[in-house]
Amino acid sequence: MGVSTSSPEKGMSVVTVDFPPVNALPVRGWFALADAVRGAGRDPGVRCVVLAAEGRGFNAGVDIKEIQTQGQGALVGANRGCFEAFAAVYECEVPVVAAVQGFCLGGGIGLVGNADVIVASEDAAFGLPELDRGALGAATHLARLVPQHLMRALYYTARTATAAELHAHGSVWRVVPREELRAAALETAREIAAKDGELIRLAKAALNGIDPVDVRRSYRFEQGFTFEAGLSGAGDRFRDTFGKEGASRE
Repeated sequence: MGVSTSSPEKGMSVVTVDFPPVNALPVRGWFALADAVRGAGRDPGVRCVVLAAEGRGFNAGVDIKEIQTQGQGALVGANRGCFEAFAAVYECEVPVVAAVQGFCLGGGIGLVGNADVIVASEDAAFGLPELDRGALGAATHLARLVPQHLMRALYYTARTATAAELHAHGSVWRVVPREELRAAALETAREIAAKDGELIRLAKAALNGIDPVDVRRSYRFEQGFTFEAGLSGAGDRFRDTFGKEGASRE
């Protein structure tokens, strides 16, 4: 359990997240993920990083139960951890391919929204249930996946979009059967890793440099409202019911 890094082929590094049962990451998990992605990107022998997860879903966001039991300190830690993990993916010195299966919710949107390429299984579903969890955030990253009005509809309703729908919008590169996901992600990474190492790093820096939105500043702005919801008590009203009858992590 935790975050691990492997090197299946020359020029490629796979960072795998495994926090059963649903990959809802505790504070330490977000920071560990940030460290692993940054470390992989700094390796001069790596030309592409694959971000993957074990289990039935890619990511269910933050560990709300940790916030329930540890209070504001855990909320601040989760905010900071998510900020670091999302930034690590975006700023990774080489392209990041996200391999997404099952649910990709909350913080998962922050990860894939900052990735360079998304490969998803047919059963993948993407969404922000933040309003139903007493929080706000990651609209910055959802807006990188879908058009503005769809982003708002998904955000306000807390509904999800399928991998096929995101493929139609051009944000998901490939949609494959679940059993083929890892192979498809590695195939994409292999194609990227075949490029010149210096040029691929320059290309990543150049593309980040022409982005129309400063994702770090935009997301940090959103986080302020999450903390405001916590201070006002609005967030706690929803978190207090989380995990009880009728509630689900996904």
